[in-house]
Amino acid sequence: MSKSHESGRAWEALKEQFRQQGLSLWDVIKEQLRNQGVDVEAIGCCEGETPKVKVVCVAPGLAASVSEVGKSTRDQVVMVRVDDETSRALDAWVESGAVKSRSEAAAVFIREGLKVRASELAQLQDALRGVEEARKKLRDKAREVFGNEEQRE
Repeated sequence: MSKSHESGRAWEALKEQFRQQGLSLWDVIKEQLRNQGVDVEAIGCCEGETPKVKVVCVAPGLAASVSEVGKSTRDQVVMVRVDDETSRALDAWVESGAVKSRSEAAAVFIREGLKVRASELAQLQDALRGVEEARKKLRDKAREVFGNEEQRE
């Protein structure tokens, strides 16, 4: 069984447990935040309000991500310029032995950043699908108006 299938089943079991207790995931998160001294009402984290903050759940350690990146084939090159502080931070990760190279460190943090911003990325991907559909309609309309390319030759 794949990791994603196992985590999907665990997530479904957790949702069912919440449902049986009459709780929502948001109720559980709010309670945990309150236990940590966060006043969720004061920061605008109530349902129906425009949020003033974004609450993100991040795994406490990066071991799994470092392991995944270390084992995966990374054959796509992305050139990136970073400031001195970021460069020093990547170098520190290399020096610690947690990763083999700046490239591996950057890959880990890019992957983690994309996970944290998954909801925004999903919105952008939805919009991009709309753009792709509009382009297809435009090409189809152009073929209809101007005729098929084979006919013009």
